[in-house]
Amino acid sequence: MENAIVVTGAAGFIGSCMAQHLFRKGVANLVLVDDFSKTEKHANLVRLDSCIRIDRAAFLSQLDDHQYKAIIHLGARTDTTEFDQSIFNELNLEYSKAIWQHCVQHSIPLIYASSAATYGDGSLGFDDDMAKMHELEPLNPYGQSKLDFDLWASAQEEKPPFWCGLKFFNVFGPNEYHKGRMASVVFHTFNQIQNTGKMKLFQSHNPNYADGGQIRDFIYVKDVISVIDFWLEQQPTSGVFNLGTGTPRTFNDLATATFRALGLEPKIEYIPTPEDIRDKYQYFTKASMERSLHAGYTKRFLSLEESVSDYVINHLSTNTYY
Repeated sequence: MENAIVVTGAAGFIGSCMAQHLFRKGVANLVLVDDFSKTEKHANLVRLDSCIRIDRAAFLSQLDDHQYKAIIHLGARTDTTEFDQSIFNELNLEYSKAIWQHCVQHSIPLIYASSAATYGDGSLGFDDDMAKMHELEPLNPYGQSKLDFDLWASAQEEKPPFWCGLKFFNVFGPNEYHKGRMASVVFHTFNQIQNTGKMKLFQSHNPNYADGGQIRDFIYVKDVISVIDFWLEQQPTSGVFNLGTGTPRTFNDLATATFRALGLEPKIEYIPTPEDIRDKYQYFTKASMERSLHAGYTKRFLSLEESVSDYVINHLSTNTYY
């Protein structure tokens, strides 16, 4: 496993897409880290049988046994409806600290997943200026755990030779089928259309937004993988960066694009937002992408319609994974 690239969270949504991308690129030594006992994710690992797999719980104890070329740390507890802080402290904060410290000791580049959930209700904006991170107030323990690690990492005197935290905005695309309630609106729209011919979106409980008019920065997972690959290959500058398109759209737009991709007229109904997330709900997100552009990533992001069409036609309709 010398000079291998590690992908944590490799059986999950973004992690499996990243692993599949690297495998197709011909990365000879690829180490996959996750809890592989979860059989519902096994389809994400098709074609990756030749890669080395290490259980998430055993990975930290084996870190010093090998010299890695880079670690892409995408594994995390991502459920925004989970409010047990101890779970996030263990899986998102302390686990990430251990990986960081190993990368420092062995001079290994590190790319890790942060989140737009760190921005809370958005009242302080979505500028990824690292000097202002301490002002942010996440709405849930998940977002807080991601912010806590961003702050901890940026405050360390000893850092990996290159490190990059990426604040994922609303990512959607193939390989998310196992996420249940947390899967994207495109995924749920497609399945509701198949079952009922219509889609149910959350009502707005904010007078400034119409029903379905809640606005998010949706980004296709294939664009996310392109950006991660850029940071991995170029390693231009270290820090915490946004990862969205910078062009937010409404949930109505997203659902409508799904209907259109299927050649159907939109049929949308609105239901109350569940009470357990209603007061923790983001009504607007928009990634400021200027720092990433300045770092050298200038490839055009797919439009919402292009992304949804590809996802629906080439993946959901054919049950094809990344």
